[in-house]
Amino acid sequence: MTVLPQERRVVTEIPGPRSRELLTRRESAVARGLSIMLPVFVERAGGGVLIDADGNSLIDFGSGIAVTSVGNSAEQVAAAVAEQVRRFTHTCMMVTPYEGYLAVCEELNALTPGDHEKRSVLFNSGAEAVENAVKIARAHTGRRSVVAFDHGYHGRTNLTMALTAKNMPYKHSFGPFAPEVYRAPVSYPFREPLPISGEEAAERAIAVIDTQVGADNTACLVIEPIQGEGGFVVPAPGFLPRLAAYCRDNGIVFVADEIQTGFCRTGDWFACEHEGVVPDVVTTAKGIAGGLPLSAVTGRAEIMDAPHAGGLGGTYGGNPVACAAALGAIATMRELDLCARARRTGELLLTRLRQLADRHPVIGDVRGRGAMVAIELVHPGTKQPNPIATQAAAKACHAEGLVVLTAGTFGNVLRFLPPLVIPEDLLAQGLDIVAKALPTD
Repeated sequence: MTVLPQERRVVTEIPGPRSRELLTRRESAVARGLSIMLPVFVERAGGGVLIDADGNSLIDFGSGIAVTSVGNSAEQVAAAVAEQVRRFTHTCMMVTPYEGYLAVCEELNALTPGDHEKRSVLFNSGAEAVENAVKIARAHTGRRSVVAFDHGYHGRTNLTMALTAKNMPYKHSFGPFAPEVYRAPVSYPFREPLPISGEEAAERAIAVIDTQVGADNTACLVIEPIQGEGGFVVPAPGFLPRLAAYCRDNGIVFVADEIQTGFCRTGDWFACEHEGVVPDVVTTAKGIAGGLPLSAVTGRAEIMDAPHAGGLGGTYGGNPVACAAALGAIATMRELDLCARARRTGELLLTRLRQLADRHPVIGDVRGRGAMVAIELVHPGTKQPNPIATQAAAKACHAEGLVVLTAGTFGNVLRFLPPLVIPEDLLAQGLDIVAKALPTD
């Protein structure tokens, strides 16, 4: 297996001529609704770098949106995929089953929080996992209402668009959306008008649920332990545990959407573990399979077994090649102790970004956990969102060979999701680029 040099190398302007040529082809072949953050076409990738069609080696602070946590084409992932492809590529688990599916479910049942009896079922995308988690909760409780949260993101299918808070670009012009979805306020420490504890923020949300929905009508509460597309919002301590207790007391299924936070990203296998929260149901995707499409719903056996036989499934759900990739990725996470690597990466990111915040008043907040870190940009001296500065900083990073992503309800967050295997010197180089990209006033 060829190991790519772990270095930044800019040999053309970005995007270069070959990427621009491919972009022209893309514009005449691909629907315009599919946007591109950085229009460079990748030919190889590994570790902490992406090699584009012009030979530029870019530092990767995106991991394909938290997907390639073990690195692109990680050795055990690639080997497992190659072996599985040689054996067979598809039968459909619902037609003639195969052991790989079982092995992934067994891993998920063991790894997710809690020592209760669990079951899992596999799908293709994060949105599909969330949608099925809601189906399962409704079947279990006999209730119909679903509660999501301000700034949350859960996908682009009809039901998950209803769960998602932000209109543009995710929901605009695509309604009407699925009914019986309600929204409660989240704990967003930077944007609270007055300081408020996590428990107090949870009581605020509970009051909204009780008065506008009714606990007896609520099938499930769906929440990201750390919000992803909403801007890497880390709720105040105590918020998640209080909500989990409320759900437990009222027979509501607590669904933790760990699609972006799961699989070592935040320094634990799952972000809920940070406060000892044990969800009833966990949805996973992204980092689960080293870059192949796979997602899952894992939960308490009595909840997961509620739907009738045949009520869950899909032609490609738990594809054997994706299952092989997942087993290779999980083995890599264990062997390299990527939870520890994520914690180390977080220390380096947060320390340096807090130093930058002292010198750049445009940085209103630095937050995150493990290798899931962000800065929120504002107009200096205020908390007014500054999406223009955010886009300018991202563009400047891209021009220097650093892949960064933006996020946030207000479009004013730069988020950092490097592969958990990124060398520390590349991490430092990337942060040097970020420092130069930020306005000084």
